[in-house]
Amino acid sequence: MNTVAKEINATDKTKIKPTYLILGSGSFGFALAKELRELDKEIIIVDKDSQKVETLREEAYEAIVGDVSDPGLFDIINTRNLAGILILSSDPKANKKALTNVRNKVSQDIYCVVRAPDVINMQEMETMGADLVIMPPRMVAKSLSRSLERAEAMRRGNKLTQWFDVNKGKKLAIVVHDNPDPDAISSALALKTIAESFNVLADIIYHGEIGHQENKAFVNLLGIDLFRAEDVGFTGYENLALIDCAIPGANNSLPSGTHVNIIIDHHPITDTEIDADFIDIRPHVGASATILTKYLQELNVDISSELATALLYGIRTDTLDFKRNTDSADLSAASYLYPLSDHDVLEQLERPSMSIETLDVLGEAINSRQVVGSYLLSNVGSIRNRDTLPQAADYLLNLEGISTSIVFGVTEEKIYISGRSNDIRVNLGDVMRRAFGEEAGGGHATAAAAQIPLGVFTAAKDRQTLLRLVNEAVVKRFLSAVGVEEADE
Repeated sequence: MNTVAKEINATDKTKIKPTYLILGSGSFGFALAKELRELDKEIIIVDKDSQKVETLREEAYEAIVGDVSDPGLFDIINTRNLAGILILSSDPKANKKALTNVRNKVSQDIYCVVRAPDVINMQEMETMGADLVIMPPRMVAKSLSRSLERAEAMRRGNKLTQWFDVNKGKKLAIVVHDNPDPDAISSALALKTIAESFNVLADIIYHGEIGHQENKAFVNLLGIDLFRAEDVGFTGYENLALIDCAIPGANNSLPSGTHVNIIIDHHPITDTEIDADFIDIRPHVGASATILTKYLQELNVDISSELATALLYGIRTDTLDFKRNTDSADLSAASYLYPLSDHDVLEQLERPSMSIETLDVLGEAINSRQVVGSYLLSNVGSIRNRDTLPQAADYLLNLEGISTSIVFGVTEEKIYISGRSNDIRVNLGDVMRRAFGEEAGGGHATAAAAQIPLGVFTAAKDRQTLLRLVNEAVVKRFLSAVGVEEADE
């Protein structure tokens, strides 16, 4: 009779039937055993240290002395009722032997967790059949980072609450970027809902056009009230908020240098100094709607079906259905909003009709394309609705051999540029800033834009000359910023 069998017989004449078998009871294994017992799980612990086993028994744990790598261990343990085997010793060689024994003598299907000291051992154990390989230092680091994130969220929530408490009864202008998209509009609607829960009156203000057919349908179907900056101005408001943008005067209707009270955005910014009472800028998050959803949760504000639908649609459009610039926070927010949303409205939003102008711009973008390596640039000429540009850029990115698409057009006052990229070597937002200036360009690694005042180009003799000069300048600046000197002939 081996030592393990003697130990078993000394404690119980019947075979042990644990729910979870823990092999190795170091500090990590013991901590997990305590957690499992608090969850009312039946467990047994195997450890080669007889003194440690005795201590465990004194604390009412089922424990036996044994070598975790001994294949005979499973001859005297009834494994039919096991929910899982946790191999947690600090010896990676012993853990690998134990894993082999589990797969050969117990089951190929039983859930098996193994402890590894590093990535190399982790990969080996995964190849050997471990369902989950853990590295305690990494787990502690992740747990700590999550705790810090929760603490930071609480601090921000408390600070925002304090700001609203001080400003009860005052009017707040919530300003979104020019020609706002669903992410900006839904985020502004969320902040308006939060403000009104504190008895702060708020209006959503924008400049430009809501031209994209999906955006028009979004506003109309959800009945969102928006006010044009030209119609209301800002003199009637005691406080200002910027949503989905961060710098007054940069792609929004506020005068440059204006003091803003609240700024919430997810776009990366440069070292520009921002003046505001409350600032929350999270470039790693895929949508401002995600940030505002977290505030609604943190502040325990009721979310209507219309607001949930708007926020979910805002997250989905800005992350391209979670395929672009997506963070776990976006997925978490979407999961929370999904059951609260109106799915009939979402279905209508996803299948809007295409406007004639969008079709015309798309056709012009295809006909005017210039391809340099994997870069595609297209000048669509004069435009009325700049929202047609990102749609064309999205479409052209699907062409074979193209990793980055740039589409640009001209209004009476500005050059508008929209870009999309799936090239991991290119950060399109940085490229736009380098090519067209810090205030003119920006965005994320895979989606970015720029707008440039026509300036000296207005001196051109006619429209065709103007468009030719714009084309030369935009193409030259962009290619220079990505390290390509000139287009192929």
